Amino acid sequence: MRCIENVFLCLAAPLLMAVFCVRAYQRRTFLFVLSGMAACLCSSYISTFFARILGASPLEASLEISPVIEEILKLLPVVFYFMVYEPKKKKAAGEALMVAVGFATLENTNYLISSDIGDTLHLMIRGFSTGVMHVICGAIVATVLQGMWNSLYFRVIATLGVLCVTITFHGIYNILVNQQGIAADIGYALPVLIGMGTILVRRKQHSSEPEEGM
Repeated sequence: MRCIENVFLCLAAPLLMAVFCVRAYQRRTFLFVLSGMAACLCSSYISTFFARILGASPLEASLEISPVIEEILKLLPVVFYFMVYEPKKKKAAGEALMVAVGFATLENTNYLISSDIGDTLHLMIRGFSTGVMHVICGAIVATVLQGMWNSLYFRVIATLGVLCVTITFHGIYNILVNQQGIAADIGYALPVLIGMGTILVRRKQHSSEPEEGM
C-alpha cells in the first residue's frame, strides 16, 4: 500500500512547477489546487490521530470523524482567501472551488491506488461520486461566502452555517456509500444528480440572460 505522502508529492510537483511558468493571474488557480491537496493530506493525519485517541474503528472514523475534519480543512483556505484578498464576486466562487478540486483529486488518487482492485467499475464509480461530492461541498462554501462576505455581521454566521451544511451532506454521503444494496446506490447517485441539476439550472439562467449589445 502506497502512502498518501508519495501520492501528494507526485501530484503536487508538476503543479508547483507550473506556478512558476504561468502568468500571474493564473497562479492563484494552481495554488488553490495545491492548498486543497495539502488540506487532504493534513486531514488524513488529523483524522487518524483522533481515531486512535478515541479508539474508533475505520468505519466509525469514516462516518463520524472524517466529514468534520475534512470540511473544516477545506474551508480554511477559502476563508483565508476571502479575508486577505477580498475577491470580486465574479471570480471568487470559481477560484475558491479549486480547493475542493485539489482535495478530491488527491483523495481519489490515493483511494484508487491503495485499494485492492477487485472490481474496477466499483472503484471508478465510487471515485467519481466522491469527487463530485467534494466539488459540490466546495461550490456551496464558495457561493454562500461570496454572497455574505460584504457584511461583517453575517461572516461568522455564514461560515458556521455553511460548515454545518457541508459536514451534514458529507456525513450522509459516507453513511450511504458504506451500506449495501440500494442505500449505497443512492449514495453514489446523490451527488451526481445534484451536480447535473445544478449545471442544468445554471445553463438555463445563462441562456435567459440578455446578450450584451442587445
